[in-house]
Amino acid sequence: MNTPNRLTVLRLIFTPVFLVFMLAQFPHHYALALIVFIGASVTDLLDGKIARKYNLITNFGKFLDPIADKLLTTAAFLAFIAFNMGYGIVWATFIVLAREFIVTSMRLLAAADGKVVAANFWGKLKTVSQIVAIIATIFFEYIISEGVYHYQLLSTSFVLPLRIIYSVCIWVSAIFALISGVKYVADNKQYIDIKK
Repeated sequence: MNTPNRLTVLRLIFTPVFLVFMLAQFPHHYALALIVFIGASVTDLLDGKIARKYNLITNFGKFLDPIADKLLTTAAFLAFIAFNMGYGIVWATFIVLAREFIVTSMRLLAAADGKVVAANFWGKLKTVSQIVAIIATIFFEYIISEGVYHYQLLSTSFVLPLRIIYSVCIWVSAIFALISGVKYVADNKQYIDIKK
């Protein structure tokens, strides 16, 4: 297993650790979850760069990398639902997951034809926007939970604006997910044979 693939596997390992910290109830658990999430996101940045720079791109990496991305972001969105973080978070998550199911199904159809389809520009933009949204959400909720409710360092008047800001980030990422999903299906429609 080469270095990029090891980094991808490491991201898979980080995912349940991140989810545990998100769901745990102790002081600064959001901070720990944020650190783990950022660490996992860095592995996503590094594995692609290393694979391209040293020509270490493999079918295994093309297959596993998007799965690792999906599991990490899905874990975050599920945690957001658990704590009701983000206005309309259930619908935003539905859009994101619907896109992932559709794209994964397309990948399976392509694999049946012996093809491995790599992520396109819109898919990468979707991933980046989700990472930004997740970091913003956890960071602002950490400020709210620790600053307002624990140490009174933050006025409650800032709570609504902070939640609006990260909710907008979440919805921007959901819109990019929708666009990238439509583009992915359009670019790979040859793998869907409605006559069969």
